[in-house]
Amino acid sequence: MIRPPYLRKGDKVGIVSPSRSITFEEVHPTIRALQKSGLEVVLGSHVFSRFHQYAGNDEYRRNDFQQMLDDDSIKAVLCSRGGYGAVRIIDKLDFTRFLNQPKWIVGYSDITVIHTHIHEIFGIETMHATMPINIMSDIPDDSFKSMINALFGLPLAYSFKKNPLSREGSAEGVLVGGNLSILYNLMGSLSELTTEGKILFLEDIDEYLYHIDRMMMNLKRAGKLSGLAGLIVGGIMKMNDNTIPFGKTPVEIINEAVTGFRYPVCFDFPAGHVEPNLALILGRKIKFSVGEKVNVTF
Repeated sequence: MIRPPYLRKGDKVGIVSPSRSITFEEVHPTIRALQKSGLEVVLGSHVFSRFHQYAGNDEYRRNDFQQMLDDDSIKAVLCSRGGYGAVRIIDKLDFTRFLNQPKWIVGYSDITVIHTHIHEIFGIETMHATMPINIMSDIPDDSFKSMINALFGLPLAYSFKKNPLSREGSAEGVLVGGNLSILYNLMGSLSELTTEGKILFLEDIDEYLYHIDRMMMNLKRAGKLSGLAGLIVGGIMKMNDNTIPFGKTPVEIINEAVTGFRYPVCFDFPAGHVEPNLALILGRKIKFSVGEKVNVTF
């Protein structure tokens, strides 16, 4: 995998909205926090546009992202929020300049579309991390600090208590994945995720429990779970249920889907729609172990 250059103080970072709409008031704390970190912020021309639930129509959102990809002075592109919309523009983007001068693409949730497309087609690392919609103050919280540390190339190592359903073991492999619903949506497309020999990360929010089961069954039947080196499950939050209960928690659903596979599995990793949302380098070979604690080293 190709690694974009790490940032230095004085570098320019762009903020764009490839998915749902956002306001200046929601982005302003991030602008201030980035400036305090020694970075110059450049806003996309349509970052605050609105077209129904989108941040402007497809053309506006595509043009903003394309401009950031093509501008060699921009060293990282931060997506303002998730929601829905990135899949509508991904095939209209030209990555030619980006390939010549890779830069960090930062975000999570719906931005899984962009992460996965870049990994599968171009083999470039990207960053799964917090976004402006989640940053409420210019006083850095753990999520923001983690993102900044990753952008500046500081070593990343996480250790925390394991969930009782976690499965012990150790592995090394390239970290891939992101939002489960998005990965499910990408199946059968040019951006479909390959998982053989890799460590898969999953997270999601606001789904029905039976949807989680359906998506995990899809991944299993498609062979996406059998050849993994390991599985890391982040926040699976704010799940919904029907009048007749599904009868299993999200952790139990995922655990059942990987029963019989002999690789380490951890649940409740602090990334995704949770706080803190710790930065992950997707496309990076990592060390992953589950024992008395869960340890992940980049």
